[in-house]
Amino acid sequence: MKLGINGFGRIGKLTLWHHIGRKHFKSLVVNIGRQAGTSLTDIAHYAERDSTYGYLSGFLRGFQAKPVIFDLDETHGSMVVDGIKVQFLREQRQPENINWRAQGVRLVVDTTGQFLDPTEAPSRDIGTLRGHLEAGAEKVIVSAPFKIKDKGRSMPEDAVTTVMGINDNDYDPRWHKLISNASCTTTCLAHMIKPLINYYGAKKILSASMATVHAATGSQEVLDRLPKSGKTDLRKCRSVLNNIILTTTGAAKALSLVIPEMKQIGFIAESVRIPTSSGSLIILVMNLQEEPNGEFIRRDSINTIYRQSAADNPNGYLVYTEQQNVSCDIIGMPRAAAVIEGHETHTRTAEVTIDLEQVPGINRELLSSLDKSLIRVPVTQAVIYGWYDNEMASYVNILGDRTVSVAESI
Repeated sequence: MKLGINGFGRIGKLTLWHHIGRKHFKSLVVNIGRQAGTSLTDIAHYAERDSTYGYLSGFLRGFQAKPVIFDLDETHGSMVVDGIKVQFLREQRQPENINWRAQGVRLVVDTTGQFLDPTEAPSRDIGTLRGHLEAGAEKVIVSAPFKIKDKGRSMPEDAVTTVMGINDNDYDPRWHKLISNASCTTTCLAHMIKPLINYYGAKKILSASMATVHAATGSQEVLDRLPKSGKTDLRKCRSVLNNIILTTTGAAKALSLVIPEMKQIGFIAESVRIPTSSGSLIILVMNLQEEPNGEFIRRDSINTIYRQSAADNPNGYLVYTEQQNVSCDIIGMPRAAAVIEGHETHTRTAEVTIDLEQVPGINRELLSSLDKSLIRVPVTQAVIYGWYDNEMASYVNILGDRTVSVAESI
């Protein structure tokens, strides 16, 4: 089977690297959608080296690396990369106009971040996600969360959001044609929260919040720039090299799609961008209701849950460590959706005073039968740190697992 990759930015290039190394697909077709540099040689130059991960040859072979890109054919736009033929398309940007059918491509991974609405009909003028299906693909995997522009529309029945190791079985090959692989942050967050929900249950989690300290992305500016017409997020127009920048994340919304129990839990998600190229961190805060006569939830009990969950995880997506890490230590860590830094887990238990008179919907007769309306409830706040390589290791490698599993179902 051939694999189609639409887009050749950060995720697109690293997806190419992943599948060159994995050797599951006999050939790859990459749609760039425009001319790049002066020749195919410049595309090979870009594909061969990376400022974060080094040389493709080193990624594949380590210190024994030799060149791995050969047989450049400018006429046909093809090259051979470590024995796998890669065809580059440089003409059409809109999915409807990419002739996947003629290329023999049945499965496409869209890494552009531009086509995210699964409800839009194919359109050759503006381009839509469903255009890939119109162009001959049977399945499309999106390397980002779906975004439905018309809030009055619901998710189509042939679209599904999955995170590997969490709800990947929600994908039904008989029905689903559009599959979102969520985001790097949602992937990490899901693997941080799922073990706690499995152990305590959603009802015991009173509320949760998270902040991701996130590496820079291509949506930011290298130097300060005047905002484009209509742009409302002025901070992304400021230099990524010099600033900590507050931004937003859709992790909370996407999380409820892959862990339905989250709909019962009050949850807030925030994001801060920092001047690093990769390696990000989630700081998760959970408020847990204590058992009236049980032992208080402590740091060791939280860490034991993660330690056991990591040991039971067959894919290695969850990693538990008591080592002291920094962000660079996470870059390239294979298949780790979340690396729990047990050394930094913290808990604190306190009693929360609740005035039953102020509780909406409480039975008034029951209230009048009580000696007092004030009650004190023990609540433990837990703070958990989870690292993730937001590009290759935590996201692209798991995206590759999703891609292979879908390919095997076709």
